[in-house]
Parts: sequence; C-alpha cells; structure tokens
Amino acid sequence: METMVVIVGAGPAGLATSVCLNKHSIPNVILEKEDIYASLWKKRAYDRLKLHLAKSFCQLPFMPHGPDVPIFMPKELFINYLDAYVTRFDINPRYNRTVKFSMFDVSNKKWRVEAENTVTGETEVYWSEFLVVATGENGNQYIPEVNGLESFPGEIIHSSIYKSGSEFTCKNVLVVGGGNSGMEISFDLNNYDAKTAVLIRTPRHVLTKQEVYVGMSLLKYFPLRMVDTIVMMMSKARFFIYGDPSKYGLIRPTQGPFATKLFTGKTPVIDVGTVQKIREGKIQVINGGIGSIEGKTLTFENGLKQDFDAIVFATGYKSSVCNWLKNYEYVMKDDGFPKNPMPKHWKGENNIYCAGFSRKGIAGAAQDAMSVAQDIKSILATTRY
Repeated sequence: METMVVIVGAGPAGLATSVCLNKHSIPNVILEKEDIYASLWKKRAYDRLKLHLAKSFCQLPFMPHGPDVPIFMPKELFINYLDAYVTRFDINPRYNRTVKFSMFDVSNKKWRVEAENTVTGETEVYWSEFLVVATGENGNQYIPEVNGLESFPGEIIHSSIYKSGSEFTCKNVLVVGGGNSGMEISFDLNNYDAKTAVLIRTPRHVLTKQEVYVGMSLLKYFPLRMVDTIVMMMSKARFFIYGDPSKYGLIRPTQGPFATKLFTGKTPVIDVGTVQKIREGKIQVINGGIGSIEGKTLTFENGLKQDFDAIVFATGYKSSVCNWLKNYEYVMKDDGFPKNPMPKHWKGENNIYCAGFSRKGIAGAAQDAMSVAQDIKSILATTRY
C-alpha cells in the first residue's frame, strides 16, 4: 500500500499527528499494534490514576477541554476526551499491526514499513514519502536485572499491570521506584492496608500539583531558572509546616525541578498524599538499590534485610523504536530518544519525524504533532509547485 505519511502508534501523539495532517489534506495511515487507540491509558493505567497536570496542559490540537471539565481530571474523563477526539475527527487507525521493520529506500527515496497483521498473521508492506514515529516514551516495560529475582516466590509485577491495592491487603509489598507511579501506587497499597515500602534509588523533587501548575504556567513567560527558583521557594515554604522531607529519605536533586526534567527526563513527583503517610510511618522509605534476593528475603545495598510477599516494579519503560527502525540514526539516539535538541527534536533526516518524545507529556505531543504536520505541508508545497 502507498500513502503520503505512515504514522506508527495510535497514542495521543499519533492521533494528534493524523488530525493535523488531515487539516492540511495530507493522506496518512496510522499503524497500531494493539486493538485499541491510546492503549497506555485504556489498558495500562491503575484504577486511581488522575492526571497530575492541569487540563490546559492535557489537550490535543483543535479540541480544547470545556469549562465544565475539572482542572485536574481523573483517568476516566481523559479517556472520554480521547474517545470524543477520535469520533469528532473520524480517526481510523489500522489496529493489530505490529511494525517489524522499517527502512529508507534510497533508490526511490521512500520509506518501506513492514507490519505484521497479528489477526491474520500476514505481513503488510506500506510505502510512504514520510514516516512519523509516534510510539511514545512508554514503549516496553522495563524491569532491571536483580541477582536472585528468579528465586522470589511471591508476585512480581510491573506498574503497567498494577490496578489496585485491593489485591495486596495485609501483604508485605515492596514498590521499586520513587517516581510518580511508584509513589502513587505506594499510597494506594497503604490505603488497602498493605504493609508498604518504597525503594527510592535517586533523588527526586516532590511537589504539589498546584506548585507544578504555577511552574508550568510561568514557563510560558519566564526563563527556566527563574521559574525553578520560584517553585523551589514555594516548596521550601512547606518545610516550615511539615519539616524537611530529607529526614524521611526523600532527598531532592541539586538542580531545580524543571531543569531536572529537561536535562534528565525525571519528572517531579506530584504528591497525592504519600509524603504524609511516610511522615506518619505508614509507608517505609528505603534508599538505594536491591543487592540480592534469596527467596522472600531481599538484601539492600545499605545492608538492610527484609522479607516481602510481592514486588511492584515502577521502573518505567524502554523505547522500542531501535528494534524495528533500521535507520533510527536519522532521528533517534541509541536509547530511542530524539538525537536533535529542542525545539526541533521532532525532525530527522530523509523525511522521518518523531512525535511524543519531548518529555513534556500531552502538551509536548500536541506541539510535536502540529510542528510535524506543518513541516510536511511546507515540504510538499515546495516540491509540488
């Protein structure tokens, strides 16, 4: 099959890119490996999840949220928004298409994309002048190698599988990872009377959603360093009321929260109540990593030994782009993230693009989609006339 643009991935970035291309009357096809769009939101999100960013930072092109939508949306409302977006713009991804291989054919200067139809087992070949990688930052589940993990007799799951703490009542559960998912899952587990410990390996900023909202709003008008200073002052003001969180094992990076996000990709943790439970001793914080596992007993790098019934790895994802994109060096580094610096991180060589890899959430994906579509429109206008 031949088309002008092939988009790989039907998450928010892929959907938005298709809509922006359609606005310019540019033919495109979305290939999606799952049987539904936005599978991360529809299949891999835990029950209590709420969007940590205000609704103005969580909308896609040409369809802002209405005034009746709360500033901070629960997962269900955002999924309803995505459903309405797909319906309104009549987006029709080709589902159950797992892209196995793609390369740039120098002879005809087109992209060849091979996708397996997982329903029929057939391999489908697509040719396009442009290729957009929109598989997003959350590709394959990542569980680190741990000495003796295979000997652990209890349940081991990744955070993408976790749904609710109701399954772990009265169990000793270790959550590995101190990011947003790890901290919120720890909170949820404790709410269901699980004996919860969270393993935090590296320093993280912990902010309120209001502080993040203020910071992101100010970033539209002021330099990053100034915004970081303001948000850090707001954060430190809480110390006078609640005390320094570092004495509970919550160590902050030396860089400000938004600088940390920009340079390392580590998002500030938005506290949903976990910090208070840590202060009250309801959630245990363990700093460092896991040294080894022998049966139910985990030995940590700090020398602590403790038994657990279950382990939840909130250790994120690894990009899968380099596994199927032969010429990934045109647009990506070896880690599957854009090789070019912002603001043109989305543009590669030989008409390849990436959308949704800016580490700026939904707002970043929306901006990428608009930029990609506009660039393709400009190229076509130049080559056609």
